[in-house]
Amino acid sequence: FEALNIPEHHPARDTMDTFYLDTPPGAAQRLLRTHTSPMQIHTMEKQPAPVRIIVPGKVYRRDNPDATHSYMFHQVEGLAVDTDITFCEFKGTIEYFIREFFGPKVKTRLRPSYFPFTEPSVEIDASCFVCGGSGCRLCKSSGWIELFGAGMVDPAVYGFVNYDAKRLSGYAFGL
Repeated sequence: FEALNIPEHHPARDTMDTFYLDTPPGAAQRLLRTHTSPMQIHTMEKQPAPVRIIVPGKVYRRDNPDATHSYMFHQVEGLAVDTDITFCEFKGTIEYFIREFFGPKVKTRLRPSYFPFTEPSVEIDASCFVCGGSGCRLCKSSGWIELFGAGMVDPAVYGFVNYDAKRLSGYAFGL
């Protein structure tokens, strides 16, 4: 959590969201991972830039099960770090992925958001592939489907992995 710039009292660390495991007194606290983002840190700790990874994995959260929520689900994390990576490159990469995955007619939009490990942060939406953006049950009549959070890697994250934040930039996303 610390290496991802998530402060001690952030809701993501709360027992309402995270499965903590019982540990003996004095032992380090253990938990089931709540997202695949720690793989960004593990990768950057093990190798110098440039870094480009896609990481699929199981994650666990304390959610009330329903049609769109589960205690365990799969997430896909992406990270690119190199010299001179810009927000325009990030946006182009995301738009290319969405068009390839959902088809050439799908539109994208980026909405400002907040994630402790990215700055700026955005939520990525795609026009509904069922109704074409006119509104239906799947998209809750909005014409849009929220896909994932993303953004440019916050320079504070680089400090945890001994990367030079003045020389490097990058983007991260989690579906």
